[in-house]
Formats: sequence, structure tokens, C-alpha cells
Amino acid sequence: MKIVIVEDEMSAAENLKYLLREIDPEIVVDRILDTVSAAVDYFSRENDIDLAFFDIHLADGLSFEIFEQQSIKVPLIFTTAYDEYALKAFKVNSIDYILKPILEEELQEAMAKFKSLRPKAPNGDELQSILRKFAAETKKFRSSFLLQQKDTLIPLSTSNIAYFTIDTGRVKAFCFDQSSYLIEEKLEEIEASLDPNQFFRANRQFIVQRSAVSNLTIYFNGKLILNIDPKPAERIVISKAKAPQFKNWLNENI
Repeated sequence: MKIVIVEDEMSAAENLKYLLREIDPEIVVDRILDTVSAAVDYFSRENDIDLAFFDIHLADGLSFEIFEQQSIKVPLIFTTAYDEYALKAFKVNSIDYILKPILEEELQEAMAKFKSLRPKAPNGDELQSILRKFAAETKKFRSSFLLQQKDTLIPLSTSNIAYFTIDTGRVKAFCFDQSSYLIEEKLEEIEASLDPNQFFRANRQFIVQRSAVSNLTIYFNGKLILNIDPKPAERIVISKAKAPQFKNWLNENI
């Protein structure tokens, strides 16, 4: 049996790999993937994996982003530190889930369940929706940024921020009142801290708030141009691959 592990904590990945081999010496861990981008690249190519273990929080984002970009056609078992109550939604779209720290007995039960069921690939759209709701319900999202301007500390509410962007190598928050502020964090860190129902990573340069969206312009090759208010200096282009995801997000959060 070939397995892939999507996990950004190497100690956790190695422990899972060890426990799997203890349960079944014939198990082969084909790859350990620690980022969303690595997993997207891996699953974009043909593979013969029988089962995948997915952690939720990865080095560069949440694992649901993988399902937004690729159709995962193998059965899944989720591993996470979140409590059982928050994970009930996963049961409809995965073989099982295991709470960290992983115990061998629980892993045995999950593997037995996998072997007893006819492997069924999860529905990508349903899984994406469930994972987004899971993220929103189990995580306390950032409501403000404490910013320093000279000798003054200013609390800036996320509700006042229209969009974040990278400007000359630094992240800036642009507000609805036309003011702007430097943020001493990476765009990836900011994205992970925001409510995904309110903010969307449009591309590598922009995170936009739902309230700032004015309309969309159809662009060539299936791309979209996102028009927001206030208008940024740079045009916001949404890729063909990300366009359906963005339209679904926009439709769900009207």
C-alpha cells in the first residue's frame, strides 16, 4: 500500500510514518509534503497512491487550499490537533480523522476502517465548502492590527481594511477611507490570520475584503479582472484556475 503524508511538522510526519510501518510493514510512504504548493504540484501529476493523510495547517496555508486547486482522487484521513466536536463535518467526506498526538490504537482503527470501506474519492466542491466552514468555526480570526506610527500605536480594525497588497517589497493595508499603513508581516501570515469568509487571496499580490468588491470584468483565457473600491494602483487579475473559486466565494458571502 502506498501512502502520502501532507504534514508540515517533520516530527509528526516521521511519527506517523513509524506507526504506519508498525501496523503494516508493507506500507510504503511515497512522499511527505509540507506545503500547500508542494501538495498541489504532487497531486497535479499522475500517481498510484492508495491513501493520503492530511494535516490542516501547513507551512504556507490551510490544506483546504489544495482542494481548491486540485481534484484529490484518493481516500483521505485527516490528522489534526483540533477537538472532536469541530471535526464532525469531516466524517461525510473522509474515511476518518485522528486527533494529535496520534496513538497507535487510533491509527489502527482508522486503517481498519479504510480497508473495510470501498475507497471513495471525496467530492472536491463539498470538501472545499466543509473545510472552509471548519476553518471559520474552529479558529479565532484576527479582528485588528496594532500598528506603530512614530511614537503612536494605532489599533486598526480589519473591517476598515479594503485590501492588503505588496508595495515595493513591503505589505500595506489600504483602508476604505483612502488611508494606508505598513504591516510588518508577510502576506501569507496575514492571509492565515484572516476570516476566509471576509477576505480572499486574489493572487500573489492582493488579499481583498468582500465589502470592497465592486464587480468583475471578464478577461482573456478565462481570467478575471477584479474591480474594487478604493481602486488600487495595480490591476488585480484572477487566474483561470482561481476564477471559479473566487466566484463561489463571492456568491457565498453576498
